[in-house]
Amino acid sequence: MNVSLADEQATLAAGAALAQVLGRQGTGAFVTLSGDLGAGKTTLVRGLLRALGHTGAVRSPTYTLVESYPVAGRLLHHLDWYRLGDQNDLDGLGFRDLAAPEDWVLVEWPERVPSLAGRADLALELAYEDLGRRLTGRAGSPTGERILTNWMNCDA
Repeated sequence: MNVSLADEQATLAAGAALAQVLGRQGTGAFVTLSGDLGAGKTTLVRGLLRALGHTGAVRSPTYTLVESYPVAGRLLHHLDWYRLGDQNDLDGLGFRDLAAPEDWVLVEWPERVPSLAGRADLALELAYEDLGRRLTGRAGSPTGERILTNWMNCDA
């Protein structure tokens, strides 16, 4: 997947389209979000959460490291690995407990723990492009392939 996002509204819409696909899926997913500071990672998650019915604040998990949201009858965990030293720091966060098969786990700065990031169902990257952003996606599993295919064909 390779999509141009003109502005914040387009990034929110891309997140909403992803929510539509995840909401129809019967399983959880592990999704990584890469990109420079300010590239739109949290904005994409905000669009996803809003489309799933979350009406409260959607904060970047930069300082809390994890924000969990009950949506669509399951949990969505939004993590930020930027300040992690290594995989041992994830054990302190209880990462294994967050990765339930039915839940969605979205991780910003996955490159901090590449051994786990490599197991993502879907790897997304947001990069600056002119005045907007470029969103690229790569499936890392059959689940990721289904998500990516359905997302690219989404009418949202």
